Amino acid sequence: VQLQASGGGLVQVGGSLRLSCTASGNIFSIYTMGWYRQAPGKLRDLVATITKGGDTIHADSVKGRFTISRDNAKNTVYLQMNSLKPEDTAVYYCTADIARDISARSIRTYWGQGTQVTVSS
Repeated sequence: VQLQASGGGLVQVGGSLRLSCTASGNIFSIYTMGWYRQAPGKLRDLVATITKGGDTIHADSVKGRFTISRDNAKNTVYLQMNSLKPEDTAVYYCTADIARDISARSIRTYWGQGTQVTVSS
C-alpha cells in the first residue's frame, strides 16, 4: 500500500492550494483519512481528518480556511487550503487507515511522503 501526495508549492499570503493524496496497492477498505503538517523544529500536528462516511474534524488553526474532502471511488483525500498564512508553511503529510483484507487485524495506518507548502509574505 502506498500513499502519494501532490499539490504543494509556493504561494503568497492569502492564496490557495489544493493538496491531493491517493492510496494504491492491496486495499480492501479505507477508513479514516487525514492530513498532518510539520513545520521546521516543531512536532507533527493534526490538520484535518475525514471518516469513510464523510465526518470531518479540522484543527482550530485552520477552521474556516481549510476543507478536507475525499472521493472514495478514487481512494483519494483532498485538502483545500484558502487564505493561506505564513504560519501554514510546513511539510504536509497524508495518512489513511487501510485494511488489506476483511480481517480487522489487517488495518494499519499508512503515511504519504509529504509535500512542501510554503507561504511567502
